Amino acid sequence: MRKVVLYHLMSLDGIAYEEGDWLADDGPQLIAYLNRVIATQDDVLLGRGTYDYWAGHWPTSDFQPFAGFINGTRKHVLTSGTPALSWAGSTFVATPAPEYVTALKQEAGGDIGIHGSIDLTRSLMRAGLVDELRLVVAPAVVGRGRRVFDGEEVRSWQLTEVERGKNGTLFLDYSR
Repeated sequence: MRKVVLYHLMSLDGIAYEEGDWLADDGPQLIAYLNRVIATQDDVLLGRGTYDYWAGHWPTSDFQPFAGFINGTRKHVLTSGTPALSWAGSTFVATPAPEYVTALKQEAGGDIGIHGSIDLTRSLMRAGLVDELRLVVAPAVVGRGRRVFDGEEVRSWQLTEVERGKNGTLFLDYSR
């Protein structure tokens, strides 16, 4: 069975989305970590907000390795609306996220990534469908913003790998 792997950047206090420059620059180490995460993925799940934002940025970006990856990977856009999908490789999904992802995990292929998409992540976490976490934790306390893990019930994860960046960023891998 395929795994659903969450990749997220966050602050020490768990903030995953807030305007500002709070992510420490760990340059080549951050890029190497991202490259390891995406190397096993051949599908990506996106919520509507992330899709709308990314569709305006990534198709013309030259930021590697992510631009090549995200532009060439199947993108499943899970939303209750009916978006106009203009980004190559994007598929609109009207099926409820847990039902759709459960079926997608049964198909042949590599890992299924979630990048961004906080509301979608929360839905899949509640349904027990996220198998691994790949977290980049910046050495900053942001104080306000959106958290990925907000209001979740207690779940235990096993730390499988940890790496420390030169500027104090932590690269954490967890599995269920």
